Amino acid sequence: MKADEIRKMSKEDLNRKVSELKNELFNLRFRLATGQLDNPSSIKNVKRDIARVKTVLRERELEIGKEA
Repeated sequence: MKADEIRKMSKEDLNRKVSELKNELFNLRFRLATGQLDNPSSIKNVKRDIARVKTVLRERELEIGKEA
């Protein structure tokens, strides 16, 4: 996901997205442990998406970027 796409989402959508991504990360880790994961770099991508969404949530909480 791009940061632009994330910034367009509402707070409820962002919270829902974080939970979806955490579930996806759990499933990816489970598949990695059982040897069924084809692309291990997908774990890194999901972790980065979680970080992006949480960053946008925190920015909104602190109202960063509202000055302009």
